[in-house]
This record gives sequence, C-alpha cells and structure tokens, in this order.
Amino acid sequence: MNYLLYIITIILLTISFFKSRSKTRKALKKAWKSFNKILPQFIGVIILVGIMLAIFDAEVISKIIGEKSGVLGMIAASVIGSITLIPGFVAFPTAAMLLENGAGYTQIGVFVSTLMMVGVMTIPIEIKYFGKRLTIQRNLLAYGFSFIVAFVIGKVAGGIWF
Repeated sequence: MNYLLYIITIILLTISFFKSRSKTRKALKKAWKSFNKILPQFIGVIILVGIMLAIFDAEVISKIIGEKSGVLGMIAASVIGSITLIPGFVAFPTAAMLLENGAGYTQIGVFVSTLMMVGVMTIPIEIKYFGKRLTIQRNLLAYGFSFIVAFVIGKVAGGIWF
C-alpha cells in the first residue's frame, strides 16, 4: 500500500512539474522547510519513546496502561496525554509503539484523545485569547469526551473497559 502512495505521489509531482516548474519548485521548497521544522520535534519524541521503551519493558507497560489495567490505566493514560504536548504526526506512531509493547486499546484511545484535545500546557495561552471560563469548559468537555472515544474504541477493537 505504501508503495502505491509513493508511485501516485511521484506521478502527480511529475505532472505538476511539467505543468508549472516554478510553482512545483516553490512548493517543494516550502515542503522542505516544513519538514526541517518538524524533524527536531519528531526525532526528540522518538528518542524519548525509545528511552521509555528501553526502561519499561512490555510487562511494565502492560501493568500501567495494558488492557487489564482498566479504569486506573485509562486515568493514568489520560493524565499523561493531557499534560504532554506532542504533535499529531508523532502521537499516532507513538501509540502504535505502545500498543506493540502491551498497552490496551482503550488506554491508548484515551491517551491519544487527551493528547489531541486537552491542553494543560497551553492553558495560559488559551486563557489569554478565550478567557478563563471558556478554556476550563473546553478542556473539561474534551477530557470527558476522550473517555467516550476510548469506550467506543474499546467496543470496536474488543478492548476491556472495566
């Protein structure tokens, strides 16, 4: 499947190049700049996850956020997700690595949901622009909704809720 996407991308890029060389070059330069901005964050998180996986083996991860950790594992994953500031393009590979090392689907569901929707680290900025009341409401609603998402993922993937 990946090869098919690469082939389609190369074909479309070639068509774009023949249609307008200057626009294609400009787009490739912008893409390269974006890639260079993202790369340090991506490498940093991959190193952090690698260190975490080296310190905590699959058994420890399974005890903390595994399927059988239940609600306590979900709460732990939700707190970590709420506090952590990781971009989405890094969150999903991180979730896959954690799943491969013994994490449960519902726990990873709540982790990724809180990671994307709850922003403990960004609260000061949100308060500045949206006000204290709206910021707190948004974060509380997002936190609660993360558990609903995890419940649905658990039902679909066959994970254990309690």
